[in-house]
Amino acid sequence: GRRQAGEADVIALLTAAAVYGLSAGFSPGPLLALVIAQTIRFGFREGARVALAPLVTDVPIILLSVLVLLPFAADRAVLGYLSLAGALFVMYLAGSCVRARPPEAGGDGERPRSLLRGAAVNALNPHPYLFWLTVGGPAVIRAWAESPGAAAAFVVVFSACLVGSKLIVAALAGRSRGLLTGQAYGMVMRALGLALLIFALLLFRDGLALSGILGHS
Repeated sequence: GRRQAGEADVIALLTAAAVYGLSAGFSPGPLLALVIAQTIRFGFREGARVALAPLVTDVPIILLSVLVLLPFAADRAVLGYLSLAGALFVMYLAGSCVRARPPEAGGDGERPRSLLRGAAVNALNPHPYLFWLTVGGPAVIRAWAESPGAAAAFVVVFSACLVGSKLIVAALAGRSRGLLTGQAYGMVMRALGLALLIFALLLFRDGLALSGILGHS
């Protein structure tokens, strides 16, 4: 009945959170490059500190995004247009995953200061803001309608997958850079890209329904 439908919605939400987190974690970008660079220069511990940076920077970003979106939580049209914008952004992320090349180390630094460097890189990267304003924030608000626990679980699963994937990359970089340039990386990224494309289509469907373009659901 209704309870089963609610549980299915929560499972779908948490699955989406995991896919979003893994794709963001493994996708080449400034933070991942810094993870690899610090690991190669200073060892796994410093790379791991960079990987933990989103735990420092994402909390304010999430709170800000939810506060910005909260006044529109009951406005189906606004949520619909946000879902459409989120779908476009997720499609962009999917394309980035499919086209991704194995990341390479970059950057210079005499002292590790890894957590500070990672926090600065993540805070100045527009992607977290775009994600939480168009995808993550609306998802948290929808989850909160089910229960506060579901909303918290979305954030926890996303963060665990995001940080966990970067820790895996740091471990691989510490053991052998060759593992980051093989076919396995491309296969993982293409699989994540396909999963993101599916979620983008679902966001499009929700956006069209909420905005009234396909009628109210």
